Amino acid sequence: MRPNRTGGTCLHRQASSAQFALDIARARQILHHMVNYRQDQLDRTFAALVDPTRRAILARLEREESASVSDLAKPFAIKLPAVMKHLDVLDEARLIVRSKQGRTVTVRLRPEPMKQAMDWLSRYERFWSKSLDRLATYAERKEAEARRRER
Repeated sequence: MRPNRTGGTCLHRQASSAQFALDIARARQILHHMVNYRQDQLDRTFAALVDPTRRAILARLEREESASVSDLAKPFAIKLPAVMKHLDVLDEARLIVRSKQGRTVTVRLRPEPMKQAMDWLSRYERFWSKSLDRLATYAERKEAEARRRER
């Protein structure tokens, strides 16, 4: 091995270059994981919110600090095992936290995933709010025209 100007060897420079390439590759892998993780969480949140029973459970937990599984199941015309499956989906989406004391399982709302979903939706608000404003203007104009015709 021949020494370079600084007294080191070319092998050291090659090792540094290889390490740098590995560091860059690792950073890309971490960033890719972070982007996919957030997307996966967002996907789970929206998938959990699709079902009206799950939305009703979340609404109830929003009004009350916590509730037992049996209390959550009472207003629904479905059996307890079906409610438990809904709770599993909400738990997997990290929208709820379950705790067990004795034989009673208590459920609480976990708001962080909902905040992430709201943050994501708010980025697109400018698009749909303009459309809703135009729709309101159009509806008001049509209503005014209809009143004028009635006179």
